[in-house]
Amino acid sequence: MRKLFGNRRRGRDSLGGFDGHVVRNAERDLFLFKRRLAIAGLAVIVAFGGLIARFVYLQVYRHGHYETLAESNRIAVVPIAPNRGVITDRNGVVLAQSHSAYTLEIQPSRVRDLDATIDALAELVDVTPRDRKRFRKLLEESKNFESLPLRTKLTDEEVARFAVNRYRFPGVEIKARLFRHYPFGEVGSHFLGHIGRINDKDLEKIAEWEATANYKGTDYIGKLGVEYSYERELHGTTGVEEVEVDAGGRAVRTLSRSSPVAGNNLRLSIDIKLQQAAEAAFGERRGALVALDPGTGEVLAFVSKPGFDPNLFVDGIDPASWKELNESPDKPLLNRPLRGAYPPGSTIKPFLALGALTSGKRTPTQSISDPGYFQIPGHSHRFRDDKPGGHGMVDMHKSIVVSCDTYYYVLASETDIDDTHAFMSTLGFGGLTGIDIDGEQPGVLPSRDWKRKRFAGRNYRDDHRKWYLGDSISAGIGQGYTAFTPVQQAHAVAIVANNGVAFRPHIVKQVEDVRTGEVRQVAAEPARTLAVKPEHLALVREAMVGVNKEGTGTRAFAGAKYVAGGKTGTAQVFSLKGEKYEASKIDERLRDHAWYVAYAPADAPRIALAVLVENGGFGAQSAAPIARRVFDYFLLGDPLAGPAPVAPGGDPEDESD
Repeated sequence: MRKLFGNRRRGRDSLGGFDGHVVRNAERDLFLFKRRLAIAGLAVIVAFGGLIARFVYLQVYRHGHYETLAESNRIAVVPIAPNRGVITDRNGVVLAQSHSAYTLEIQPSRVRDLDATIDALAELVDVTPRDRKRFRKLLEESKNFESLPLRTKLTDEEVARFAVNRYRFPGVEIKARLFRHYPFGEVGSHFLGHIGRINDKDLEKIAEWEATANYKGTDYIGKLGVEYSYERELHGTTGVEEVEVDAGGRAVRTLSRSSPVAGNNLRLSIDIKLQQAAEAAFGERRGALVALDPGTGEVLAFVSKPGFDPNLFVDGIDPASWKELNESPDKPLLNRPLRGAYPPGSTIKPFLALGALTSGKRTPTQSISDPGYFQIPGHSHRFRDDKPGGHGMVDMHKSIVVSCDTYYYVLASETDIDDTHAFMSTLGFGGLTGIDIDGEQPGVLPSRDWKRKRFAGRNYRDDHRKWYLGDSISAGIGQGYTAFTPVQQAHAVAIVANNGVAFRPHIVKQVEDVRTGEVRQVAAEPARTLAVKPEHLALVREAMVGVNKEGTGTRAFAGAKYVAGGKTGTAQVFSLKGEKYEASKIDERLRDHAWYVAYAPADAPRIALAVLVENGGFGAQSAAPIARRVFDYFLLGDPLAGPAPVAPGGDPEDESD
């Protein structure tokens, strides 16, 4: 029995698992296999279906998009900077123009080791320490992906040396760029201005113009003077070039090109030869001169001494030059005609006289007795005249010719300062003349309201804000709070010379559209006409002629072949507190400023000007000879060059101004 059951157990194991083996169900296994195969097949079909659907989506529905991306990888769109417009003087002499030169440029994002790359490049081309400093400065100010110049104005030999070794320098290229050139250097630097690299402030301004696209590829923009004020005329229209590039980013061929359009050309009213003569007349003296055509408002000469060389800024000014210009006590970067406000001294007297005639405060024949001083009743202080003992009986004509301070002390004491302010403002004082270059300052034409605002705040007491009679008397001889700019002075004397008709001063005479060839004239429309009587203007002009015939300008205009009207002025820089003025005992920069305003010829004025010599002393000695030199050149073509002589000293009466 044991054997029998033992055999049966083993048999069951072999057939149904009695011996530990499982009997496989073939049908069930086949079913499972087919099910798994179906699932796998379905997954494969779904996967391939998804791929096919994706391919259809990308190739059919998104074809245009990816074709554009592919083309962008193959085609580079390169902006082409336009040639900046040419600036010439009134006779067509070029004052500023652009020229093309090769530049070695680095794209920092494509260079692993900048220092090593620059060192290697220095073995091929001349890279100075200044070039390295400028590059580092640009790198700090610019985006990492921008192409930045390392060396500019490469020679043909340097270009050839780099071209042979270009494969060694990924991210380094030779580019042709436009550079501005000012052939006359310092001459006219303050009205011309200069260009400089575009900064964040410039980008904001460009965005305000909605011209961002038009400045793609442009690195420089006008910073001062005409270059700044007429930037949108001078810049032009940026072009575009589509270039096929290889995998290394190198251009293979040009596919299309839209040429840039150069900026418009400007013809200025400046006569550069007259400008040179005027600047030479100053010599090493500091100061300003503005000469206008009284019948049009055109600026004939615009001098600010000392000046600067605008070429220094074209390629990025080096730190040493910038420090020298910025820290110089002579302030060569200061635009004196527009931004320098100086006490006018006695040059204010013809304008005050015209105001007194207009208001009825004075008549032509009304006289005062000048004892040599003026004293406010009840006060011990005396306002001194320059001539000890005085000028005797003085009428209006004589007050201008001999520059009698006492006459204007008395006039100021009898005239309300607000009335004086109202009349003087019609001549352009205390406001902007509207000249077409940026940066003009209004100067100071005092009034009660001006003083209240000037001394507002907790740091000042009520008596600081009050207007006193002494304030009026100081203003009556162009001192105290009064301060005018040279362009205001030139503008005012031009109005007097032009019989009361005022034209807005402007430096740009014509704008030439390079696309159409059309020349647009800058209109010389009268800004306003003074509400004064012709006979009053005639009296003042006759007295100004007398200044050069028998008064304070006699020596400077001795022997002139024309008749000129003028007025000298001496502006006190600091108070002597009653002491006698002796220039030789005073520091040079504390000496009086010298003024001279004038026009010529007297019967039909073609030029009116204002001259200021800083710390020059008497206007008759320092400023009037410069005006004489300018008039001689403009009216007679006198080629005399060099500094104008300082007129010799003389009697106090002769030099009182």
